[in-house]
Amino acid sequence: MLKKLTLALLLLAPLAAAAQSLPARQAYIAKYKEWAIVEMNRTGIPASITLAQGILESDCGNSMLAVEANNHFGIKCHNDWSGETAYKDDDRQNECFRKYESAYQSFVDHSDFLVSKSRYSSLFKLERTDYVGWAKGLKKAGYATAADYAERLIKIIEEEGLADVDKSEESMVVIAPEPVQEPEKQTDNSSKKRKTPTIKRDFAINPFPPHNLCYNNGVLYVELNSNDTFVGIANEFHLMVWELLKYNDLPDNADISDLDFLYMRPKRNRSHPDCATHTVEQGETMWSIAHSYGVKLKKLLRRNDMQEGQEPKPGDIIRLR
Repeated sequence: MLKKLTLALLLLAPLAAAAQSLPARQAYIAKYKEWAIVEMNRTGIPASITLAQGILESDCGNSMLAVEANNHFGIKCHNDWSGETAYKDDDRQNECFRKYESAYQSFVDHSDFLVSKSRYSSLFKLERTDYVGWAKGLKKAGYATAADYAERLIKIIEEEGLADVDKSEESMVVIAPEPVQEPEKQTDNSSKKRKTPTIKRDFAINPFPPHNLCYNNGVLYVELNSNDTFVGIANEFHLMVWELLKYNDLPDNADISDLDFLYMRPKRNRSHPDCATHTVEQGETMWSIAHSYGVKLKKLLRRNDMQEGQEPKPGDIIRLR
């Protein structure tokens, strides 16, 4: 009954960021250091600050915004943005964020954004080696609302030795980046149904190499391989087996071979606003509907005045929000 489930739309909704592992940080730095240096030479923004912000804001390139919108710095649309957009909950629900064709465009726009906003002008009077002043200045100017934003940037810079990048010999010359080779985006117009979307894979830094990182309703999930086990997946993602089962509303005796994908984080209480209802089809269960939309089963049952174990009939309308 659970066999071969298809996924709901990949939606722009919030995700509790995964802890940044040291290998993921180092992989991010290795991949994007040159671009940060290029932007430092072009604008004067310390490469250490750019890299630390990218690590923090994009969860080492694995956040939903980085994966789906190439937005590594959490820059919102604002009134002067005319490009493509992406939406996710932040300080308010369904806020507008900038969407880029490539990660490199995100790095360039991050620099241009800081240069063009008068509230950051005082930062450019600092030495480019003064990462502490830059971090505190960004917080004071309102780049982020987190009270400890400056301290978090400083901690990343010092733990990863990023201050050396600002002073290294390679940072003293302008380095033209190689042409950006972004993976081709997959498209599939064969179906307009919500539950048969094109799956956008995560081509960013992946600290868990055996599996592709994907997002549904803003929740991290992985597609399963034929030889996967609950113990193996739990160990790979530093989870307990019981956590994995809980996140996926599964019983203790669940058979992983019945599943196509597993969520690595708790599902949402409700679906994205674009998916307010679902019309039940033959063979669907409340579990399969909740799983395909990235919604907690108990919340879905409660929203539809149903008891545990109660199942819908084909044609029923299930409220997802």
